[in-house]
Amino acid sequence: MSNMIITIESAAEADYENWLPMWKNYQIFYNVDIAEAVTQRTWQRFASPIEPVFCAVARYNGELVGFAHYLFHRSTWAENDYCYLEDLYVCENIRGKQVGKQLVEYVQKEARKRHASHLYWHTHEANYRGQRLYDWIAKKSGMIEYRMQVR
Repeated sequence: MSNMIITIESAAEADYENWLPMWKNYQIFYNVDIAEAVTQRTWQRFASPIEPVFCAVARYNGELVGFAHYLFHRSTWAENDYCYLEDLYVCENIRGKQVGKQLVEYVQKEARKRHASHLYWHTHEANYRGQRLYDWIAKKSGMIEYRMQVR
């Protein structure tokens, strides 16, 4: 795998069957169980021309090995939208090969195309491997996230 050629592109409808196991593994990592209806709706949003939610996939020799989910949203702090990288996943057997970096860079290019004010993301405090990548390619904002139930 030393001469790996990774391609990053927008997910296609035909990618669903290979994306789904990675999506489930991502949920296992974060100890969440996202309802099937939400998963289906999320996948539909990726293909919708009116939704600001997108999925990029990484391929190695044609096989899906990772994904990045991102979205654009308004902000009270800027004229242009922000780009939020919501989910990033790379198959375990290919981690450490800069696939995650390439996925983030793809999202960065998409954010530039849409003139986003900035690109940002969160990760769990125990995601040490992810943090090594993020500390390498970006700066911490200093923000701490709080959550409150709405139902």
